[in-house]
Order: sequence, then structure tokens, then C-alpha cells
Amino acid sequence: MIAMKGIVKEFPGVLAVDHVDFELYPGEIHALLGENGAGKTTLMNVLYGIYKADSGETLINGKPVRINNAVDAQSNRIGMVHQHFSLIPAFTVAENLSIGLKDGGFILKEEYVGSKIKEAEDKYGIHIDVNRKVDDLSIGEQQRVEVLKLLFRGANTLILDEPTSALTPQEAENLFLSLKALKAEGKAIVVITHKLYEVMEIADRVTVLRKGRVVFKSMKAGVTSDILAEAMIGKGVELAKYKKEEVKAEGSLVIEKLMVIGERHDTLVNDATIRLNKGEIIGVAGVSGNGQKELVEALFGMRKISAGSITMGGKDITSSNVKARVMSGLGYIPEERKTKGVAISLSLSLNSVIHSHWGAPYLVNKMFNYTAIRKLAKQIISKFNVAAKSEAALAKNLSGGNLQKFIVGREMLNEPDYLIAVNPTSGLDIGATEYVRKELVDYRNRGKGVLLVSEDLDELLALSDQIVVMYRGSTSPSVNQKDFDRLKIGAMMLGEGFTR
Repeated sequence: MIAMKGIVKEFPGVLAVDHVDFELYPGEIHALLGENGAGKTTLMNVLYGIYKADSGETLINGKPVRINNAVDAQSNRIGMVHQHFSLIPAFTVAENLSIGLKDGGFILKEEYVGSKIKEAEDKYGIHIDVNRKVDDLSIGEQQRVEVLKLLFRGANTLILDEPTSALTPQEAENLFLSLKALKAEGKAIVVITHKLYEVMEIADRVTVLRKGRVVFKSMKAGVTSDILAEAMIGKGVELAKYKKEEVKAEGSLVIEKLMVIGERHDTLVNDATIRLNKGEIIGVAGVSGNGQKELVEALFGMRKISAGSITMGGKDITSSNVKARVMSGLGYIPEERKTKGVAISLSLSLNSVIHSHWGAPYLVNKMFNYTAIRKLAKQIISKFNVAAKSEAALAKNLSGGNLQKFIVGREMLNEPDYLIAVNPTSGLDIGATEYVRKELVDYRNRGKGVLLVSEDLDELLALSDQIVVMYRGSTSPSVNQKDFDRLKIGAMMLGEGFTR
């Protein structure tokens, strides 16, 4: 039905899709598998017309086509459900489904939409109340509306991007049943995923991307989850050796049975338990979206804790605010550097004391001591090789990599007892990456505790004393360094062999 040949898509500094061939047949579910950043969504965004390929061609039923935008894709009967839905919350299901419809007359008749939904229910088992507002629907119900939108527009090719990322197991099972019914009708379905169990349950064919390239493609029959896990994650690279020293330091940061409930009453973190001792690095592994973000935000005081406890050095900080946690010895290198790491409109000087501006030597007699503040900023810039004209430069004028080095330097020079580091080498070149990794190990060797949350499994294996895997909001028992097995940990990240 569809053939993409030699597709290339490059963004500044990133070759996201590298000469990819991809085929899709009628009456099949094709799983597009890969880690975060592998190029899966980018490739499908090219097919759907959101991005224009730099080179390569797309054929539909053997004929070359130009897909310059989503309208072109829809005219070729291609539809896509994105991770973030495009429904209007204040509208009813019927009103959302009517947008863009050419049938049913100038003024949409509720009976028309109702009859179309009844048809979908009978054919595909997709049940939904046409009169309910989208804002009142669960995530699973909203997804059903998105699929209905595609069917209403006559899509023969359906692309679903991480369709079960926010679904309950029951909702996911219902979705799978509907997809199988669609397949039986001759529809071609692409499921973008990083979850092995989904591939094993519903896919007929699988293509694995890694770093923008196809590394594996096959019919699913006869393929094991171990084969797919190795294709996704690779056999690893030669890891740099970092000198770790035996450290005698008393004190622990203990997260005990932590639970975080989201705004939609869904469980984002479920009984997470981690013990971080001073003088060690605990790595938190997991594919993005499995609760790491919410765990870190709860730990730093940015998100409400629904159950469980956090103690630091024997002191209960479960109900403490961010300032109290920082003053008690907690540091934070956030993933969102421009929104949570710095105030981009302020100078590097003022950004250098974001987590220490309320006390001496930076605040004296309720006035900023600018001499001390500038001195600290200069230290950060010098020690971490930040490319900035001076400490007076505005944070927004730094490149992403230099901003990251500045944030890492600020938190380390602040000397917290426990440091949360989330993807600390993201956006850095090889030299800067190695420097930051060495600094993290040196920090550990000075008797500090580091909670390293990273999507780079090689980084975790190289730096961590223990690794905990997060999957669907829960944490695994910790794995000691002597027992590190790259493929086993990688498989756990994908839900294979994961235990709480």
C-alpha cells in the first residue's frame, strides 16, 4: 500500500532519519519500534506531511506522491493520531467529529454523526457517547474519538504514535481489539511504540529504528522479545572507565513507597522505593514517560505526594517546600533547562544563585552581595568551560549545551549532600559529556549522593553503583554494579522481566 524509499530528514545538528526504507501492506499492523529519539515519529511525520523529507520518495499503491502537508496525506487516505491529542475539550464528541466533515449538510445533524458512530461500533467495537464533552472523557475514550476522526475521513492507513502511553491495561486491551478489527477490514496500521509486549501481542510485521536508521525488519512470526530488545538497544559501546573510590560517609536519601496521582486521577508514580546513600550513584533507567519526571518533581517538592515518604539524613522532608529541601542539602539538575533550570531573561550572575540567593555570602542585610555573586558565576564559567562573553551575559543568549554546562556547574559548586541529575549530558559534545561524567563521579567520591536519571543506558552503566528501573510508574529492586547486564536491564526498561 505504501513504500517510503531512502527517506532522509535532518534538523540542525541532528540526522533524525537516515536513508530509511519502510513498507506497509493492507490488512496488517506494522510496529515501528525503537528507543526515544530513534526517529520513529519523525519518519511517520514525513509520511503524514508534517515534515518534508530532505530526500527520498513515497509511493502509494506503486505511484510516487508528494505529501507536503496533512491535507495531502488525508487526501491520500492517511490519518495519524499523535501522542498529544488534537481534540477541543469544550466541544462534544459529535462536534469534534464534525470538524472538517463534508457530508451531513452545511449544518451538522446529530443523527448523521450518531449513525456513523453506530456503524463504527458495529464494525470495530469502538463505543463512545456522542453527546459527552471531550473534557469529561478518559484518555482511552479520547483516543477512541481520535481513531473515529480518521475513520470518518475515510483513512485506509492509520498511524498511532505511542497509543497506550497513558492508557490503563483494560483500555489498551480494548484498543488492541479495535485495531485487530480494523486490520480485518483491510486497513493498514502503523503502531509507533517502544513496548515489546505490544509488538508481541498485536504486530504482524516489525521495523526497528536506532539512531535514525533501520537496524532490523521482519515478520513478527518467529521473532523473540530478546531479538527485538538487542536490535533496539544494541550490544553497547566501550564504556569509559571512571575511577571510583571507597567512601565512608553517613547519611541516606530514602524514597519509600512513593505514590503520585495525576490531575486525571491516574497513578503516575506507584509505590516507588529508592535508597541513595552518600558516596554512591544510583542510576534510574527507563524509557521516557514511565514516571521518572513525576518522581523527580515529587522528590524536589514540585509535585504533590499522594502517599509514601521521603527522608534525607534521617529528616522527614515529605511535606517540605523546595526552599526547605534545598537548604537541607538537596540539589537538582533539571531536564528542562530553559524552563526549570534558569530564568532565561536574567544574567548568568543572578542565575548562579537561584538555589542559594537567600543566605550569606550572596545576601547580606537583605541586599544582594553582587561581588560574591559575580565571583561565583565566574567560577562556574571557568571551571565548566561555559562559552559566554562574561557573567553579565543573559542566559537566553547561551546555546543549549553551554546552558547545560552552566546549570551542572552551579549545582555542583553549591555542594548539596544529594544531587538529582536528570539527563545531565543531554546536548553536550563528546568532550563536555566526558567532563560532566567525570565530575559526577568525583562528586560521588567526595562523599556525596547522586541520583542519576538518564535515558542513556550506556551512561548509567558507566557511572552507577546501582541501577533501578522505572516502568509504568513503579521501581524495580536495585541491581548492583557487579550484576549489570545491558540486555537484561534494557529488556526491563521495555517491560520484559520487570518486577516491583
